[in-house]
Amino acid sequence: MDAAKYYSSRSPIHTHSIFQELSTSTTRKSSGCFRLSSGKADFPVSGVKRANLTARKKERIKLPNGSDGVGGNGSYHISEFFSHPSGIEAILNSRALQSYQPLDSNLYRCVLPQIQLFSFRVAPVLDLQVTPSSEDCVVEMLSCKFEGSEAVERQNKRFSASMRNHITWDTIDTEQVLDVDVELNILLEIDTHPFAMLPISAVEQPGNMVMKAVVDRMVPLLAQQLLQDYTEWIHQQNKCLK
Repeated sequence: MDAAKYYSSRSPIHTHSIFQELSTSTTRKSSGCFRLSSGKADFPVSGVKRANLTARKKERIKLPNGSDGVGGNGSYHISEFFSHPSGIEAILNSRALQSYQPLDSNLYRCVLPQIQLFSFRVAPVLDLQVTPSSEDCVVEMLSCKFEGSEAVERQNKRFSASMRNHITWDTIDTEQVLDVDVELNILLEIDTHPFAMLPISAVEQPGNMVMKAVVDRMVPLLAQQLLQDYTEWIHQQNKCLK
């Protein structure tokens, strides 16, 4: 796998879309009222209110015939796909990234296209750990930072976010199914009046509604894209056998 790859053919449906939607929704509330960041949080000012936003979505889809890997030539188990470089690229949704590069055997730094965050243009940079096995595949966001102006990058020390995508597969009534379970958590610092005077629930309730709407829309798209990539990979492998 090359150290860095660049794609533009697929619309982003992963973390980029989530950041874009959240930043747009937050901006509509009031520019500058919240500070959003991720990675390890560092809050130097005591007494600052912090709102925890969370959303979770599970999606199940049917896998194509032969995905159990027991059909002889032409049959490839889904675990083989996730252990293959093509499967890793599908999980990272590499064609929607500005670039990505491996940092370790299962750790990748992903640079997303720039998004509009309040009055700034920023480029989120994610460190994603992909751990495939014969039983499941786990994707975890270990770090997320915003690259841009000095003012934008200062916010990296003032907020926190995490994401976990647990992908499993099973046989139900002779059918192979794929389960995608995504959980997203974001920590917001609230330090601008009059919002700092409001109870935290006044931020968390609408914030959680936005998060839920985004995740509810993104996870089914993610599952369908994985299915499409897996099906295309099977066809490519079968061509190599001829």
